[in-house]
Amino acid sequence: MNKRIVAGVEVEASSGNVFADLGLPDAGNLQIKSGLTLEIAKAIRERGLTQVEAAKRMGLTQPKVLSLLRGEFSNFSERKLMDCLNRLGYDIEIRMRKTSSSVGHLVLTHP
Repeated sequence: MNKRIVAGVEVEASSGNVFADLGLPDAGNLQIKSGLTLEIAKAIRERGLTQVEAAKRMGLTQPKVLSLLRGEFSNFSERKLMDCLNRLGYDIEIRMRKTSSSVGHLVLTHP
């Protein structure tokens, strides 16, 4: 990462994945889950749903919806988060393509 001095403070540029920048294991999956969780929160807000209404639509309990809205997504699989988005009216497309790297990566794009 690039380091530079700004106003007398050493600043390090982000890699684009805060979880990787923090050295957390499985940073790619954490970034995907984070993005899915943000979309769920956005969908609930845009639809004006209460936590109880959102829970019913997503097949969750209200406490689990509260956890999600607080950013606590580690107990949810990527698949479950995608299912929640489907139930909130989102289509999800998964695209695969070959990469020139020896190992590929996951990318979440938003509309």
